[in-house]
Amino acid sequence: MISTQLKDPSGDAVGYCEVTGYVAPSIGFLLRLPSDHWNGKFFETGCGGACGTFDWISRCAEPLRKGYACIVSDGGHKSTVNDLKWAYNNPQAPIDYLVRAPHVTALAGKAIVERYYNKAPQKSYFMGCSAGGIQALWETQRFPWDFDGIVAVGPALHTTGVIINALWANRALMGKTGEPVLGDTDLELLHQAVVAKCDMNDGIKDGVIGDPRACHFSPSELRCTSSKPNHCLTAEQIEAVEKIYGGPVTSKGEQIVRPAALKGSERTWPIWFGGSEHRPTTFPFYRFVGDWFRYSYFQPNPGPTWKTEDFDFDSDYKRLGMAEGMDPVNPDLRRFKVAGGKLMVVTGWNDAIEGALRTVDYYETVEKIMGGRAETQDFFRLFVIPGMEHCGAGDGAFAVDYLSYLEAWVEKGEAPDHLVGSHLRLADPAEAYNPKFPLDPAKIEFSRPVYPYPTTAKYLGHGNPNDAANFGPAKP
Repeated sequence: MISTQLKDPSGDAVGYCEVTGYVAPSIGFLLRLPSDHWNGKFFETGCGGACGTFDWISRCAEPLRKGYACIVSDGGHKSTVNDLKWAYNNPQAPIDYLVRAPHVTALAGKAIVERYYNKAPQKSYFMGCSAGGIQALWETQRFPWDFDGIVAVGPALHTTGVIINALWANRALMGKTGEPVLGDTDLELLHQAVVAKCDMNDGIKDGVIGDPRACHFSPSELRCTSSKPNHCLTAEQIEAVEKIYGGPVTSKGEQIVRPAALKGSERTWPIWFGGSEHRPTTFPFYRFVGDWFRYSYFQPNPGPTWKTEDFDFDSDYKRLGMAEGMDPVNPDLRRFKVAGGKLMVVTGWNDAIEGALRTVDYYETVEKIMGGRAETQDFFRLFVIPGMEHCGAGDGAFAVDYLSYLEAWVEKGEAPDHLVGSHLRLADPAEAYNPKFPLDPAKIEFSRPVYPYPTTAKYLGHGNPNDAANFGPAKP
């Protein structure tokens, strides 16, 4: 331990003892222990991006209010969330970041909790999104005894695939001249056309596509013609859109990785891929994409002189075999099931960076390994939220009290036959990624049930369409 400090209650935040420390050689952690009304349980939140900070301690606010001791790690290094220099010629660092850090942080945190309260935690939970979702799945696969329940949101199961997809989409959006091919107006036109074509596939017109895999929109439907010279897409723009929907391929058309950006995700493309008014030098994620190749993926690491435009889609993906060892894709979860663990994996169909298809692929593989759907859903359920983006937000019902559902499953044996998600009107967009529960009813625009994959929600045809109670399950 490095330091301890008592923090008084403030507003709706509880008082707590804050502990900072590290596990050798360099995995830092920050632990908050509620001063009053500890509920006897332990919660760890994963970090995101490249980690490197304790910023994700903000995800402890809700568990602390519920009485949890709550901890977060920095992933084993100090950096900004878009900086990978810490991994330069240091192959142990990525292992610490995604695999070792959440495990040893749990061990250290539980030991401190037991010493502080003179009682070991009775239940332990882990929740993380993006990189934190990767950490969650590594915990499930490598350390199945650390936690009784785990929630992995937007897990980047194929990390190299995430980065290759982002690089591919950026090249498509920037075009042959390096200038943006699609502006914000073009992307909004595209998005509205996609929604108009496919909105009703869940039985209701609500601006949300129920399952983009069933959306058969073609961007060529917006092609400019002599009779329609405005509010349309040029041949170059259509080519860019088709490349993004289709995902990375070689010059021979061979698919390299699964596509990530599905129909309905168009509004998020500038955030992850640049283009529009965003240039490669002006949005942080582009540096993050390049840093993975400069400081981690390629062996030996090429370092700061390597440029993203040097990536060759015909050959360079073949150099990533070692890096793919960091992907938590082992479908054999027998140890976790035998240990009594419960796992909820959540992703959004509009997550253009992580890509819901990879998560669905993983779940379906687990079903095959674990003996079928019933045997799998006894301990592992996948929820795919229509309209939700990466880690939250979006057009869909993104606000879900995952922890309460997990507690009910672990502690009462009440497996979630559906979640209830809400779409919120928010003055602060950041709240879409970390909503406070119970939700303020005045902020709820609509609610929807989210059923375990592959079951989807279908409007029953009567009653208030903004109320989840008026939807039912639809089998594929």
